[in-house]
Amino acid sequence: MSTTTVTPSGAGLEGVVAGESEICYIDGYAGVLSYRGYNIHTLADHATFEEVIWLLWKGKLPTRSELGQLKSDLFAHAALPPQVLDFLKSNLKATPMDVLRTAVSMLSLYDPLAKDMSPEANQLKATKLMAQTSTIVSSFGRLRAGGALVQPERSLSFAGNFLYGLTGKKPDKVMEHTFDVALILHADHELNASTFAARVTAATLSDIYSCVTSGIGALKGPLHGGANEEVIRMLLEVGSADKAVERVHEMFAQKKKIPGFGHRVYRTEDPRATHLRHMSEELGKSTGHEELYLMSKRVEETVRGEKKLNANVDFYSASTYYSLDIPIDLFTPIFAVSRMAGWTAHVLEQYHNNRLIRPRAEYKGNPDGMQWTPIEQR
Repeated sequence: MSTTTVTPSGAGLEGVVAGESEICYIDGYAGVLSYRGYNIHTLADHATFEEVIWLLWKGKLPTRSELGQLKSDLFAHAALPPQVLDFLKSNLKATPMDVLRTAVSMLSLYDPLAKDMSPEANQLKATKLMAQTSTIVSSFGRLRAGGALVQPERSLSFAGNFLYGLTGKKPDKVMEHTFDVALILHADHELNASTFAARVTAATLSDIYSCVTSGIGALKGPLHGGANEEVIRMLLEVGSADKAVERVHEMFAQKKKIPGFGHRVYRTEDPRATHLRHMSEELGKSTGHEELYLMSKRVEETVRGEKKLNANVDFYSASTYYSLDIPIDLFTPIFAVSRMAGWTAHVLEQYHNNRLIRPRAEYKGNPDGMQWTPIEQR
């Protein structure tokens, strides 16, 4: 009789290599994150989010004409099907992540290419998903606040149009650039929970809408997305740097986790936090929210000094987003707007060289051969 050996793995598949990819590289001990070989610091300093979208999809930086075409395509596909817009209008009191998950899934109903699995059709659907996910989140936020929807402007970037669609006000250059960098920093992160969920779905050769809906469902969980919401709520509740430090010590005493600290992969500073810390400080000064940065800095110093934990991408994104006048419960949906670039890149890569993802489990239950007990004797 043949037997199958299953090698035990760490809880949560920690340290297990689950596949091959050319999209994202992480060295958690050196604090390195790169997309397609470009270090995240290089991209944050020089790239636009649209360039990063192309890089993730195509494996190279776009030429001027390619970048212009991508911007034109994103602009052309930003409008939502009327039925999806009606859904947003009729669910303004719902949880934003629930609305996003459902609305993205709905998009497939009104896309004539939804069932076309050709590479060309899937690339076009990825473009539509990038554009329309942004519109879903910004439009929902705008409608919920009682504002009239605004049409995107060709003069604005992807980041600028999101802020314009959300607030009804054209952002200044500092805000537009800050949000653009934030989108770059969140665009991909290897096989995190949501990306892995999207790739598992793609491996069944399900459609791309189903794949990214799987990703959104995973992102919704509080152990993945949402930590920055907890961070900002804590900062706003305590109100001062001294009280923030007191709260941290209370949480230490209660053995509670401090939101925005520690990471499954990084054993040094999350390289994304490096940029967000600076943006939190600069944007805080220009928008009158410097106290949020100062509170954040004191909390970071306390946690690092006493627990040797580093801030992750969520910690300073909290004060950064708040300074951009983004509603707190839209922080995680905005994560999805950015990560759609990574999710779609991974789905396209999975389609290109696919094998069904079907891991094994290390069985811990009763041994085979249990004797049947008639129901009358149980």
